[in-house]
Amino acid sequence: MASQDLALAAGMEGFVIGIIGMGDMGKMYAKRLSDAGWSVNACDREEKYEGLREEFADRKKIKIFPNGHLVSRASDYIIYNVEAASIGKVVAEYGPSTKQHAIVGGQTSCKAPEIEAFEKHLPEDADIVCCHSLHGPHVDPRGQPLVIIKHRASQESFNKVEHVLSCLKSKHVHLSAAQHDRITADTQAVTHAAFLSMGKAWHANAQFPWEIARYVGGIENVKINLTLRIYSQKWHVYAGLAILNPYAKEQIRQYAQSVTELYKLMLGGHREEFETRIRKAGAAVFGKRKGNSDLLLNDEVLDRFSLGKKPETPLPNNHLSLLAMVDCWSQLNIVPYDHMICSTPLFRLWLGVTEYLFRKPALLDDVIRISIEDDTFRSDDLEFTFAARGWSDCVTFGDFESWKDRFVSTQKFFEPRFADATKIGNEMMKTILENTK
Repeated sequence: MASQDLALAAGMEGFVIGIIGMGDMGKMYAKRLSDAGWSVNACDREEKYEGLREEFADRKKIKIFPNGHLVSRASDYIIYNVEAASIGKVVAEYGPSTKQHAIVGGQTSCKAPEIEAFEKHLPEDADIVCCHSLHGPHVDPRGQPLVIIKHRASQESFNKVEHVLSCLKSKHVHLSAAQHDRITADTQAVTHAAFLSMGKAWHANAQFPWEIARYVGGIENVKINLTLRIYSQKWHVYAGLAILNPYAKEQIRQYAQSVTELYKLMLGGHREEFETRIRKAGAAVFGKRKGNSDLLLNDEVLDRFSLGKKPETPLPNNHLSLLAMVDCWSQLNIVPYDHMICSTPLFRLWLGVTEYLFRKPALLDDVIRISIEDDTFRSDDLEFTFAARGWSDCVTFGDFESWKDRFVSTQKFFEPRFADATKIGNEMMKTILENTK
């Protein structure tokens, strides 16, 4: 059945989608919804009006407007695709222009400020149904988690939103706003903190890791490719989730604390305390999963995706970033497998490499030994510890400007290799999705 027929079958002929915010994600939604036959009204900041009109001139189902007032008054389901830090200001401006009895939602990564803005600034007759695609704009949405939140809406309005978004062919997950923020913190906050810290540490040491034998092959391939993938995005994508989500603040603080405490144990040569802590954390997170039969990743997959040449003899690596990740999960009583239905491709890859390390006894034994006995790369670990604490401070103080400065400076350092990393990263994403269906 054609998409137009689906609209007719649902009694939604003439139903118009409004998109406020035409960044990468807004454009992806506009294109996919219009390709499915829906009429889309869209806008961004007024200075982008002419450029957007030109860009979408050949798409007859997409109509570009100068501002959100015009989109709001002419649309039946309005989606705010703006930064989490800006949602309050944008809804305050355009919310009062909402069409009578329209449905309104947001696509931000943190729902607490989004819901607060909608409740404060939308007319009482507007229904609120929010969504969040748990993947980036350049990832195929088919089969990916799509959270849909029925906050203040009739069942009829909720059904309409589900019907509209069904064209993405994503996996719909129904949550409350609070559940969404808790789960996204559990599956994303610490993951992002680890990658941001690795990138900042390599930058501080002026290292391009794919040129250094220590960082090529196996687990390192995932670390490098995903770090570059994160730094190739816009800075605000991760800032909003970390700074505005109260659950994320606690977790990023704990990650920095885990990194610091483990590093101090390594420096002091406290092998027994270090090993006990690591094995206890591993048992808490991975204890119910035995053997290697159901590992998310294997050696062949890990070695396939490399930006550099793998050395003949592997160099020692204590994998502090991974050890701290599992210690952090353990300290906060988080079992990451509980949230696989809401996991991003990034999270599944990161969980895959931590699991790979902790569920291979010989590898974990070696990592514990290296952590205490081998000080070859202590300076790298020191920079990583500084980086983790620096990101945590940004989050604790709610400092968007410092976050932006730290992110953009490192982004510029790695920029020359983004194209290669994105290509390889996409292949990695495809493989992990195939392994975790």
